[in-house]
Amino acid sequence: MTNVLISGASVAGPTLAFWLREHGFHPTVVERAPSLREGGYKIDIRGAALDVVGRMGLLEDVRRHSTDMQVARFVDVNGRQRATMSAQLFGGREGDDVEIMRGDLAEILHEATKGDVEYIFDDSITALEERPDGVRVTFENGPARTFDLVVGADGLHSNVRALTFGEESRFIHDLGHHISIFTVPNHLGLDRTEMMHPAPGRSVGMYSTRQSTDAKAMFLFTSPADPYDRRDVTQQKKLLAKIFADLGWDVPRLLDSMWDAPDFYFDSMSQVRMDRWSSGRVVLVGDAAYGPSPASGQGTSLSLVGAYVLAGSLAAAAGDHAAGFAAYENDMRPFVEENQKLAASNLKGMVLKSAGQIRFQMGMLRLMPHLPGKDRMIKRVTEPIRKAATAITIRDY
Repeated sequence: MTNVLISGASVAGPTLAFWLREHGFHPTVVERAPSLREGGYKIDIRGAALDVVGRMGLLEDVRRHSTDMQVARFVDVNGRQRATMSAQLFGGREGDDVEIMRGDLAEILHEATKGDVEYIFDDSITALEERPDGVRVTFENGPARTFDLVVGADGLHSNVRALTFGEESRFIHDLGHHISIFTVPNHLGLDRTEMMHPAPGRSVGMYSTRQSTDAKAMFLFTSPADPYDRRDVTQQKKLLAKIFADLGWDVPRLLDSMWDAPDFYFDSMSQVRMDRWSSGRVVLVGDAAYGPSPASGQGTSLSLVGAYVLAGSLAAAAGDHAAGFAAYENDMRPFVEENQKLAASNLKGMVLKSAGQIRFQMGMLRLMPHLPGKDRMIKRVTEPIRKAATAITIRDY
């Protein structure tokens, strides 16, 4: 039985643990946080990823946790509605696509694996040393252990990637925008509704999902010129307050709530681009290897599919991890590249550069329901996403 250490207990890590266990491996998941990370933002599961979730027997549970968002409303500086659209179209979803909160999906995956997968919380990897008998892993808190393989499923700022491949600046490509999301009181009384207030170079949103008593605030903006420490949350909050200080609507109230938010998130909209995803007995999966950025809407789907393909490729290689890693990359790379292409085009509609562009967009949204060719226009919006989401065949291993 092959012992595999997986760093990261969000989406890719537990999914990989599930499928490795199915194939007879013995996975261990280590997570830096003291417990599962709750909260997060809305995420989509589409195309091939739905097939993976279905094969796990979790699709019904995932659908029960759907956000059930109904509508997106665009408002001006005074809160007046300027345009509206269905939540499905706003999220680029169609057919069986599912939207779920990241924390809910993480909980579902953990519940499906915790019975026969070892989880180590409140610890992280500090050193990796390849030896003839495997990889000697040094932990921050626990005793050192040796594993046959090590997998980095630890996100955009992957610790495993840094230890194995070097400085992250070589692999992280900033798309010129930042994102911040955090929980706020639902003072607008939103019910499965998303409110958006666009401004030149910036966009602010607030939404509340099904059965949620609070709401999420979301800020998208052109990357700031001011440098900041990604580990200094107070500095990031001050920077966000400065960037959005002059906006109206409910922005001042959202910024006031920011200071006490328990789950403040602030980071660049970036992609991870690497020439290879493995080195020796160490391999990367999900955002750590090929994060497409939140702008693509496909990070979760890539994580789910990548974990399935990696586990299956290792099983098919019958003990030859190098062959398994090569097969995994061969199958996944075209799928990754197709999905990463979505980010740049999506960003153009998410953060508009000028007031004129905003007026044009609002006008088109108001007109769309009345245009004779509206179905073709909607298809042009959703077709690239559908094509990317299905750009891989999920095969049996």
